Amino acid sequence: MDETRIAGRLSIFIIARDEADRIARTLAAVANLSDDILVVDSGSTDDTVAIARAAGARVLFNPWPGYGQQKRFAEEQCRHDWLLNLDADEVVPADLAAEIAALFASGEPPADAYRIRIAEIFPGEGAPHRFAYALSPVRLYRRDKGRYSPSPVHDRVDLAPGARVASLRGTVHHFSVRSLGEQMDKLNAYSDAQADDLDERGAKLSALRLAVEFPANFIKAYIGRRHGLRGVYGFMTAMNYAFYRYLRIAKHWERRLRRDDRGDHGGPR
Repeated sequence: MDETRIAGRLSIFIIARDEADRIARTLAAVANLSDDILVVDSGSTDDTVAIARAAGARVLFNPWPGYGQQKRFAEEQCRHDWLLNLDADEVVPADLAAEIAALFASGEPPADAYRIRIAEIFPGEGAPHRFAYALSPVRLYRRDKGRYSPSPVHDRVDLAPGARVASLRGTVHHFSVRSLGEQMDKLNAYSDAQADDLDERGAKLSALRLAVEFPANFIKAYIGRRHGLRGVYGFMTAMNYAFYRYLRIAKHWERRLRRDDRGDHGGPR
């Protein structure tokens, strides 16, 4: 067994669907970190399942229930106390893999959960741009100290009161964009899920949001997330992001108008 493998300590789980072009690289990057790598597939029509199994992962099928619910299902199938969650388009570079392995080298890691920086990589980039936007969510955690939120749209680990949280130095490489068209298809579907979530929570958003959502979120992406420093592709992805944020509000309002047309004046349910 490779000396970096955290045998009997760490499970790694990935949720996936139609990721045949990306998942092999993701799995190869963590192959020496765990003896329990799990892929939960929600109905791939390509070779995702075969590729994952060939890479040594356990593969389970679960119909798509939403982001949080699917990750909760995956958590429950993991065999070890410590969990590392990755998406199928995320790659752990060698320095981060070594940092994770070092946490377990002398026994139990000192914290209960660890935030990991995740930086997006656009097509044509081999590594994160120096100005790449990044998030730092909890992705490595003890299963008795954290669980994924059951929300269908909000992808986060809810930690137990008093859980000790630290941050790792390394960065996950996030190859999230196959193409602008594929990104827009994905964001369109996600806007449906967010409109559903708004309805479920009984939200009533102001009509003013229809006017300000696109420009405000273009500024957020182009300036706040520094897409403007990444050339033409940065401009185009900022436009996609802004339209997606507008679209979720537009779909929410369209549903309200349809309910009013039917005589249902109680607002979103």
